[in-house]
Amino acid sequence: MFELTPFERRTRSMFDCLDSFDRAFSAAVAPFRTDIIETDTGYQLQAELPGFKKEDIKIDLGNDRLTIKAEHTESAEEKKENSYLRRERSYGSYARSFDITGIEESAITASYENGVLTLELPKKAVPVPVSRQIEIQ
Repeated sequence: MFELTPFERRTRSMFDCLDSFDRAFSAAVAPFRTDIIETDTGYQLQAELPGFKKEDIKIDLGNDRLTIKAEHTESAEEKKENSYLRRERSYGSYARSFDITGIEESAITASYENGVLTLELPKKAVPVPVSRQIEIQ
């Protein structure tokens, strides 16, 4: 029976409650998930942002860095005369930055559909070295 118990349950300490709190807190504030796909002409970045409106998402470019920020505020109230019967609020904010060295910044495009932000990131054209002949005098 002892061999079938997961390892983290085998050892008990007074810090178990802090460890589980840390794992739960880390999962709650985890950054949004992204997939980056390389294509022939560049990259496609897909960021999962379910529940956000297009207006809640900001994309900033600067210093070879692309930053995606999403912020969401929601509140619901039901009043019964002067005292609250129910009042709920939620707030969420996420931000991630990506190095875009080698990307043509002026040609980046973005679309948002069904909770997925898709960015097309075209690669910069590789400069072709110019060759020339030098005449001997």
